[in-house]
Amino acid sequence: MSAIQRRSALLLAVLVIVVAMVATACGGSDSSSSSAAADSGAITAAKDDTIAAMVPADIASKGELTVATDATYPPAELFAEDGSTIEGMDVDLGIAIGQVMGLKWNFVNAGFDSIIPGLTSAKYNLGMSAFTDTKEREQVVDFVTYFQAGTSFIAGVDGAKFTTIEDACGLKVGFEKGSTSADPAIAQSEKCKAAGKPEITAIAFPDQNAVNLAVASGQVDFAMADTPTLEWIAQKSDGKLTVIGTSFDVAPYGLAIPKDSGLAEPILAALKKLMADGTYTAILKKWGVESGAITDPKINGAIS
Repeated sequence: MSAIQRRSALLLAVLVIVVAMVATACGGSDSSSSSAAADSGAITAAKDDTIAAMVPADIASKGELTVATDATYPPAELFAEDGSTIEGMDVDLGIAIGQVMGLKWNFVNAGFDSIIPGLTSAKYNLGMSAFTDTKEREQVVDFVTYFQAGTSFIAGVDGAKFTTIEDACGLKVGFEKGSTSADPAIAQSEKCKAAGKPEITAIAFPDQNAVNLAVASGQVDFAMADTPTLEWIAQKSDGKLTVIGTSFDVAPYGLAIPKDSGLAEPILAALKKLMADGTYTAILKKWGVESGAITDPKINGAIS
């Protein structure tokens, strides 16, 4: 679940900042060269032998998992200043879950819309990329919920002026390919048409960076994505972009797991342990997203 916009011209300076700070997380093409999380400031967790014993023997013997993420979606996942190390809330939390399980989680960058297909083809062991857990996605993979976030709008400070999607008739919205963020705009477009108003034009971009550029340059009027991500992007835009309206459609993030892999139960157990000992809260506070904390993680906890 997430959408934004992309392009450049007038706001080149903003684009440079946004690209640098938002480097990866919900788009782009597969790249297994972008790996593990930064060691500096890492919050570590201890192995739990009981939980580790829940891990399927073939996976435990390998000792590691390949975890796909789209590193253009801060603060959940992004590239560090070195341009190659992947960091973020998802990465820190995933590594800690792995430590409890006795496994090393190797994060690799991938196009957001390629991650679930990559799980079903066994290219990746897990997907952790600010996925909204939806009933549709649960038909293909399992999820363990670990966070929640709403959706917001972002636009140029001198751009679109509205507060609800009902006021967006006739505007262009940018979103990331494979995300669910623009669904409300697409649904509203039909209502606009039925009311005799101009439709909302939805434009898909390959990743979040592209969406950001499109908004900053005016290629689209606004973008939609998860509120924490848009707040991060606006903060790094040097005052050129702003979050508008109020957050809505709060839904759970889910860690994506191939069905019948035997990993859902140990991951859930490890997450609960991190919640109980305070590690989970510490990681969310590190990235400034503690308002999205949940207390009752579930396997396949989609609400829609």
